Amino acid sequence: MRPDMPADHTTEAERLLRTAAQYPEDHEPLLLRAAAHLELAGDRDRATGLYDTLLAASPDHPHLVKALQAANLWEYGHEAEAHAIIDGLRAAAPLDPGPWEIVAETLESHDELEAAHDTFTTALNTLLTPGEEVPYPVHNLLIGRHRVRRLLALDHDDWDGLADRVNPASVTLDELHDPKRLWSLGSDNPAELQAEITRLRAELGSYRTALSRPFPVAMLHWPAPELTELLAAYPTLATEYPSHEAHLSHLESSLRDLAATGTPNLGIVTATVPSYEAFAASEQSSPSNTDLLPQYATTLAARGRATPWPPARNAPCWCGSTKAYRDCHGAN
Repeated sequence: MRPDMPADHTTEAERLLRTAAQYPEDHEPLLLRAAAHLELAGDRDRATGLYDTLLAASPDHPHLVKALQAANLWEYGHEAEAHAIIDGLRAAAPLDPGPWEIVAETLESHDELEAAHDTFTTALNTLLTPGEEVPYPVHNLLIGRHRVRRLLALDHDDWDGLADRVNPASVTLDELHDPKRLWSLGSDNPAELQAEITRLRAELGSYRTALSRPFPVAMLHWPAPELTELLAAYPTLATEYPSHEAHLSHLESSLRDLAATGTPNLGIVTATVPSYEAFAASEQSSPSNTDLLPQYATTLAARGRATPWPPARNAPCWCGSTKAYRDCHGAN
């Protein structure tokens, strides 16, 4: 049986649902992944049920859940309901790139190109300040907007220039997003077909790069109360965490160093003492063992607990303060 058969997606969804029952603190990312597999299996009604369950439980990322719910509803005939959710999301103006991307691509896939273009543009104006560094999660918004503008035959603007600069493929975006590419697939000219194969390989290479990281390179974040409890129980870890302020500064600087070396898809996972102790027990080790800390971070990220870093400049800082990232740890 091929790995992409509907039965395989149903099996994986069931496994994720069992895992969510075992780790209720991680139910949101696990249920979202289960819903995605149900959609791939064609069981869209059941996927909608999972989205409804998540929304009823006040999820950590309600805008993301609603965007996925809208995309799913539209695919099986509930266009009016999907539009209502999309209108509400656009009015809410979330500071997370994910919901914007899902909504814009949903509109694009259903040939509502003007609405998709408006959504991409509004998202970028909401999340970015001209002249500032573009966070990795925002790259797809720039590239998606460029694609839609090519379909609408619009001239390049400053956002398009920025999209060209963040494009990871060896082929230019103008080539990748050329509407005439579809015609070349029916050509009997070997040179045209070879050129199209080159473009497709470049596009596939970009997708493979993204898929090779099923979860981010994640750093461990201890909120102040959790760190206080951790050090009270395991004082030898004070060498790793001399103070909460030093911990936060080290986390931000480490992520910036990784970003400077070209590491994409960075994230932060929030730790708790009970969860860490349970992880240490599962590894048959002591929580005082500092070698467990990066393993714990990776495990949380693999369970979908990572938050992308850096956040949008105007979004709340990852540290939990009430300040915008640009005015907190995102300040130069």
